[in-house]
Amino acid sequence: MNPEFTKFIESGKLIAYPGAHEMVAKELAVAKSDLVDARDGFDAGRYKWSTIEGYYLMFHASRALIYSRNYREKSHYAVTVALKALFVEEKILDIRFVRDLLNAMNLREAADYQAEFSKEGAEAVIKAAENFIETTATILKLN
Repeated sequence: MNPEFTKFIESGKLIAYPGAHEMVAKELAVAKSDLVDARDGFDAGRYKWSTIEGYYLMFHASRALIYSRNYREKSHYAVTVALKALFVEEKILDIRFVRDLLNAMNLREAADYQAEFSKEGAEAVIKAAENFIETTATILKLN
């Protein structure tokens, strides 16, 4: 198993979560709702919030994937560790989706904490998020 994944399990940042599978559809539904909000915000020129919503869409879609393996994260970065170990290393998910998630996370933090955001950044996050949710739904067979 991936040493970083093992370290996160040992530190409690990732935990086994029996029954998490029941949360998969709910998390994907939240992600789909966030996509609507991100697109609406973008169309209205609210680039800060559309960046934030786009990131959270990817976060909730990631949680759906992780829950499907009966794990739960205890930090946002732990999501990326779990995705790499459980899906990228298993050749189920391309590493670019983890990179897109990390980029969206950075743009969300800049928008949220430094009030730094742009139309281009919001557009990039939404485009990545659309691909992310589509791929997640396919993996989970919840199209």
